[in-house]
Amino acid sequence: MRALSGKPDAAVTFTSHAAQMGDETPAATGSTVQLPAPPPELNPASSAPLRGKADAQALTLRYHDEAIHARYRPQGDTARAVFDAVEEVRVEALGARRMPGVAANLAAALDQHCQTFDACRTIDEVPLAEAIRLMARKTVAGEKTPSSGKHMVKLWQPLLSAKVESCLQALRACIEDQQHYCETARQLIADLDLADELGELQTCPEEDSPEGEDGEDQAEGEGEGEMESELSTADVDALEAGDEAGDGIASEVDESLPPMGAEQPATARRPPGPGDNLGDFETPSYTAFTTEFDEVIAAESLCGDEEMTRLRLNLDDQIAHLQNIIGRLANRLQRRLLAQQSRAWEFDLDDGLLDSSRLARVVANPSHSLSYKMEKQTDFRDTVVTLLIDNSGSMRGRPIAVAAISADVLARTLERCGVKVEILGFTTKAWKGGDSREQWVEAGKPAHPGRLNDLRHIVYKSADAPWRRARKNLGLMLREGILKENIDGEALLWAHQRLLARPEQRRILMVISDGAPVDDSTLSVNPGNLLERHLRDAIQWIEMYSPVELTAIGIGHDVTRYYKKAVTIVDAEQLGGTMLEKISELFDDHPPQNTRPGARHGRRRLH
Repeated sequence: MRALSGKPDAAVTFTSHAAQMGDETPAATGSTVQLPAPPPELNPASSAPLRGKADAQALTLRYHDEAIHARYRPQGDTARAVFDAVEEVRVEALGARRMPGVAANLAAALDQHCQTFDACRTIDEVPLAEAIRLMARKTVAGEKTPSSGKHMVKLWQPLLSAKVESCLQALRACIEDQQHYCETARQLIADLDLADELGELQTCPEEDSPEGEDGEDQAEGEGEGEMESELSTADVDALEAGDEAGDGIASEVDESLPPMGAEQPATARRPPGPGDNLGDFETPSYTAFTTEFDEVIAAESLCGDEEMTRLRLNLDDQIAHLQNIIGRLANRLQRRLLAQQSRAWEFDLDDGLLDSSRLARVVANPSHSLSYKMEKQTDFRDTVVTLLIDNSGSMRGRPIAVAAISADVLARTLERCGVKVEILGFTTKAWKGGDSREQWVEAGKPAHPGRLNDLRHIVYKSADAPWRRARKNLGLMLREGILKENIDGEALLWAHQRLLARPEQRRILMVISDGAPVDDSTLSVNPGNLLERHLRDAIQWIEMYSPVELTAIGIGHDVTRYYKKAVTIVDAEQLGGTMLEKISELFDDHPPQNTRPGARHGRRRLH
């Protein structure tokens, strides 16, 4: 509860009744949540629904702003029940889309809840709100309807489908923005012929303050998120005016992306890749129209072995004149890294390497047994580095060739030092949208569809694969037609999630890009800053709350306005030296001791 809600003072109490049925609706008072008592014999089947109820309440504490909800909440009983139901769908979807375990628990709780309607055979026996909840869950959250609830949807769908489909799609597009979501939910209720139950909007306390300052203070004190818009907009303006990137980033994140375990405005949210709009309610939140056609694919799957060999030879030819320079830099980096790996030994062991320093005592007194030693595992080796390379069309030619060979050299160098390296690329499957755009057109071109292209994330070398096996894959970057659009924010979050799944104590992510995110299909039907804002949000969240150390290299493109640790180079041929130098700097310093809430602790120093 505390971890998911972000509230260190959150508490759980259990009721004594309804323990066996487990279907009582959980209640929350402030930061205290009341749940049905666990059954005497707790097993996976019985604990999952209970966990689901707890997770739902934790997500409500984290993502739900009661002040906004109360302002837009209808007055009629039926409309109010529908309004509450779709808000529960929104809150649960935010948690489920980024935590599979939470999604499974929520599904188990919903399945148990739907079982209470097993005997219902007519529309009159199934509340409208329950049917809307299930339909919204499928469209807004993308979750399947549990088998126990299919008959409820079947009863209502012929009457509701035509009325609510467009509004449900609109709810999906604004899931990160509670105020916009509430406005759309009221439109949904009106489409259900319940407009007479809507009533007037409640007065927002902030509207009574002429200066806005008192309202902001109250919002902060009561956990509301109204001040989020003003502060984050000002921060963005400051960044564009040339303020220091680090300060602007910290300000934006403080309001839009709350750390685990800290009291934050309830509207603050953590996107699936952080995709909130930092309070800009007129701009739809970042989302994808569909993820059905996205792919994560191994490089060797994209072309045959013979062609891959030819591409690798072509790559070697293009960079032949740089090999000596990069080779010298790699050797220098290797010496610096190996110098930090002070060897430590355990002595007087029963097996291992023979300890020659103890042989003298054996000669002096044969009754002494032979002594052995063994080298201790060093913390330095418990590190993984991910290189995320922009595979967009603008990288074609010298930039992508230099990026490929530099990644190759870095992987080889770090592997000698016992550091694992992963090499990833990101692009799209098609120009101008591909299958995603075709599906959008077939759906009638709904407004603000979000990302409208098919992602292609390429694994050139996994962290556990040896360099020799993956070396040939890097030639794929020279293949005609591979390099297309670049949607950086989702690629960054994908690489970040792969790193979080690694067992190493220290994780480093280096991004190599030559421009801001660009996808014509997406930007032609969405606000022009949609992709850039999402990238900025993703960077902020990782830099502020993740144990992953993030650094970036921009080729002819100023990335210092996005990343705190970044460098911009003018010529692609500088990439090899710059990349090795940035890695060297990271290893020269102790890894930062991330004490922010939500960061993972226990990372060991390299020295």
